[in-house]
Amino acid sequence: MPNNRADSFANKPTPTETNSKPGSVAPIFVDLDGTLLHSDMLWESFASALRIAPLRLVGALAALLLGKGRAFFKAAVAALGPVDPSTLPYRQELLDWLVQRRREGARIVLATAADRSFAQEIAGQLGIFDEVLASDGEHNLKGRNKLAAIRKSVADGAFDYCGNSSEDLPIFAAARQAIVVAAPSAVAARAAAQGNADLRFSATRSGRIRMWLRALRPHQWAKNLLVLVPMVTSFNFTDPGVIGAALVAMVAMSLAASSGYLVNDLLDMQLDRLHPRKRERPFAAGELGVAQGFAAAALLCAVALLMAAAVSLALAGWVLFYLFATVTYSLFIKRVAVFDVVTLAGLYTLRIAAGGSAIGVEVSFWLFAFSAFVFFSLALVKRCGELVQARERGELVGSGRGYHESDLATLRALGIGASCASVLVLALYVQLPEVSERYATPEFLWGALVAMLIWLSRLWIDTGRGLMHDDPLVHALRDVTSRWLLAAVGISFVLAFAIGH
Repeated sequence: MPNNRADSFANKPTPTETNSKPGSVAPIFVDLDGTLLHSDMLWESFASALRIAPLRLVGALAALLLGKGRAFFKAAVAALGPVDPSTLPYRQELLDWLVQRRREGARIVLATAADRSFAQEIAGQLGIFDEVLASDGEHNLKGRNKLAAIRKSVADGAFDYCGNSSEDLPIFAAARQAIVVAAPSAVAARAAAQGNADLRFSATRSGRIRMWLRALRPHQWAKNLLVLVPMVTSFNFTDPGVIGAALVAMVAMSLAASSGYLVNDLLDMQLDRLHPRKRERPFAAGELGVAQGFAAAALLCAVALLMAAAVSLALAGWVLFYLFATVTYSLFIKRVAVFDVVTLAGLYTLRIAAGGSAIGVEVSFWLFAFSAFVFFSLALVKRCGELVQARERGELVGSGRGYHESDLATLRALGIGASCASVLVLALYVQLPEVSERYATPEFLWGALVAMLIWLSRLWIDTGRGLMHDDPLVHALRDVTSRWLLAAVGISFVLAFAIGH
C-alpha cells in the first residue's frame, strides 16, 4: 500500500536554504497522474463529483460531448468534486528522491494535465515545487502542449522530466534525462531506446490479481446463497433444470453485487482514506485505477444482466432493480438515517425474491416477513458497529453517514426489537397448520428458533463490545460459535423435513 505522507513535506527547506545554488543543476519537471500519484486526478474528482453532485456532473459530461473540450471538462469536474490533497496516494519513493534533488539545488516544477486548482492545492500541500504548470480550463497541458510549456519555462532548454505514459514520450525525447516512473513496459522500452532514460522508478506494482479479488469481495458472495432459499424451502431441489436456473441466478446476483461493491468503493475513496481499515481498500490506496474500476463495474453489470436474461426476463428485471438500488444507495440513500438500513434489508430480501423468480416459485409471506426483520436487524448491527468504532476513535459523527454517537442507543433498541420480531415470526410460522403438512416432524423447527435467538443476541453483545466487523455476515463466517449456531438452524430444518418421511 502506498504511504500517504504528504504533510511531511510541507516544511522542507527551499533551495536557498541549502548549500547548493538554485539553478546549478537542470530543473526537474514532474508529471502528476500516475507519476507523483498512484491515481489520476480527473478520475478522482469524477468519483467525488458523482458522489456529491451527480446531476450536475451529467451537465459537465454533456458539455464535453458538445465540444467544450477536455480542459473545460476537467475544470468543471474539479469544481464539482473536491479532493483532499493530504490523503491522496503519493508515490513515496519518488517524493523522497525529489526532496533530495531539491536539497541539491534543483528547481522542481509540477507539470501536469490535471486542472490547475488541484495542481496548486497539491503543490501547496507538498511544499517542494517552485512552479506549477497545469491545465487551465482552456488549454489541456498534455503531450506536446506540455512540452511547449516546459520549453517556455526553461531558459537554456535543459531539463529533466518524470513521467509515465505514452503521451510523455515526446517530452522524454526532448529531456536531458527521462525519469520513467511506473510506466507500462512498452512505454518504458521506448523511453529506454532513446538513450536518456533513468529507470530507477520504472518497476510497476505486482499483485494486481490479488487487489482485484479484494475489490470484488468474492467472500461476500456467500450472501447470495439467499437466492437458493426459495428452491430449498419449496423442496424443489431434485430437478436439474431448477437447480441450474437457481445457480445461474446466484452467480448473476454475485456479479451484480461485486459491481455494486466497486461503485461503492469508488464513491467512498476519500472517506475510506480517513478510516483506519478502509483506507487499505485497493482504490483508496491507489493500488487500482479509478477508470479501470468504473469499467469493471460496467462490465460486471452487463454480464450479470445477460446471465439473468438467459434464465428469465423476470430474473433480469430483479437483477436490474438490484443494480439500480445499489447505485442509488451509494449515491444518495446511505447518508440518510434509517432509509439506509431499510434499503440494506431490502437488498437482502430482494435476493430471495430473485431466487423465486428464477425457478418460478412464489415466495411466501412468512419468508418475506422473516427476512425483512432479520436483515433490518443485521443492517442496524452494521451501523451500530460503525458508531461504536467511531466512538472509540473519538469521532462524534459516523464517517459519511447520517448518524451521531447519540443515536447509538436508539439504533440498538431498534435492532434488538427487529431481532426479536424475526424470531417471533419464525415461532408463528412453526405453529401454522400447513407447516405440519410440509414437515414430517415440525417440532425440530423449535431448535432453529432457539439457535436464531442465541445467534442474534450474541451479535448484539459483540457489537456493544466493539468486536463487530464492518459486515455482520462476514463476522458470522469468521466466528466459530456463529457458524455452529447457523449450522444448527439448517440442521433443524433438515431434521424436521427428513425424520418421519
